[in-house]
Amino acid sequence: MTDHDILSAAEREALNEVMQAPAQAEQWVLIVDDDPTTRDLLAEFLTLHEIECLKASNEKQALELLDSERPIGLMLTDLRMEPHDGLHLIRKVRESDRAELPIIIMSGDAGVRDAIEAMHLNVLDFLLKPIDPPKLLDLIKRTLNV
Repeated sequence: MTDHDILSAAEREALNEVMQAPAQAEQWVLIVDDDPTTRDLLAEFLTLHEIECLKASNEKQALELLDSERPIGLMLTDLRMEPHDGLHLIRKVRESDRAELPIIIMSGDAGVRDAIEAMHLNVLDFLLKPIDPPKLLDLIKRTLNV
């Protein structure tokens, strides 16, 4: 270390490690909701906060996107959908190669039984509608390490 160095040897080594670490892959949020308005508003909100999104209107579309090469790091799903509800979708995900995927459930009319079943399926959170946008954003950013 010379008189002109700003960093200590330990600081320089730490900086080199950070600079050489591989960049974390960008992770997207998959929004699954059969209501197009809700789906589009959530996607627009997250996009405004620089979070990439994919949208699906049902279980079939969601599973197809999860089987794709897209870097999905979190799924946000509605509970009440047709023909299969969000819990059915989560069971399918938990039986797939994406079993460890963090999942958040949203619902406007959930009962205690729904919440208990969701927790048994190891969901990250169960949010009641109307959704609190700052809370949702914070939860997503923490989950994706943004």
